[in-house]
Amino acid sequence: MSVERCSYNLCIVGFGNVGKALVRLLQRKSDVLLQQYGIEWKITGIASRRLGWIAASGGLNPEQLLDDDALPRIKPTAQGVSDWLEMARPDVLFEASSLNRNDGQPAIEHVRAALEYGAHAVSANKGPVVFALPELCELARSKGRRFLFESAVMDGVPIFSLFRETLPAVHVTGFQGILNATTNVVLAGMEAGLSIELAVRKAQEMGIAETDPSDDLEGWDGAVKVAALAIVVLGYPLRLSDVERQGITALDPIQVQAARRAGTPYKLVCRTWREEGRVRASVKPERLPLSDPLARIDGGSSCVHFELDILPGLTIIEHDPGLETTAYGMLADFIHAVSSE
Repeated sequence: MSVERCSYNLCIVGFGNVGKALVRLLQRKSDVLLQQYGIEWKITGIASRRLGWIAASGGLNPEQLLDDDALPRIKPTAQGVSDWLEMARPDVLFEASSLNRNDGQPAIEHVRAALEYGAHAVSANKGPVVFALPELCELARSKGRRFLFESAVMDGVPIFSLFRETLPAVHVTGFQGILNATTNVVLAGMEAGLSIELAVRKAQEMGIAETDPSDDLEGWDGAVKVAALAIVVLGYPLRLSDVERQGITALDPIQVQAARRAGTPYKLVCRTWREEGRVRASVKPERLPLSDPLARIDGGSSCVHFELDILPGLTIIEHDPGLETTAYGMLADFIHAVSSE
């Protein structure tokens, strides 16, 4: 049975590794998108701090966008997000800029501007979820658009859509997990006898740690993810400042090695639980027995275990995700958004 075809203009804010991975995935899945969903697409805008605001309503050449030599030769054509949207005329905006853990800007403004314009908004950035979810969801509803953010936590793993679409009427009482790959790799390096500095360098060489890994090491990345999950999955307006946070920088290799030898390795554990009508949350290093599934999460893998009122429990493990995994979450959100029209 044939499906009706529809063409969509796509814009990407934050054209770094994730944005480029999304373009490659769109290219690879073009036939599937067309044959199964009737989706044709063209990229009409990209933007980043380095490149500026580039728009072309007739479409940009994906091969040129992926060419590190050719890309810098594309000149900015717009001044600011509003002008850019008017020139690019997007149906869907992908927000893939870096997180600002202080207030979520400018990602919030990017999403807000896209929804006001009349485009669906898909975000891999946790900031809009943590700092502005109710406002942005209400704006999306008023415009008949969708604001989706599957890639904001655990890359492309369908956590948010799982509870939104697959597990109706389930009450989540809490969760615990390993949600930061950098600390996982750094702790493993310390177990092998490396200093924290050398372990960080190893994680950077693996492409897991950022150039500045302080948000990971100090627990901020985990805290933002905890807040996002609590807000969406538990339905509780948890503020980032409410999360008890302790990173791994106070640990030394001798401690970490001794814990591993004792069969209780250190992990940076993210937790939420309900207590006296409130949701409490923490991100801190804990010694876990090897019988605990979280203790066996290695490398770049992540894991979250949800405690539910009906099911005895639900554990999701993501094994060594890459950039394409994050891009897939955004692609899936794109399909869900336009399929709901």
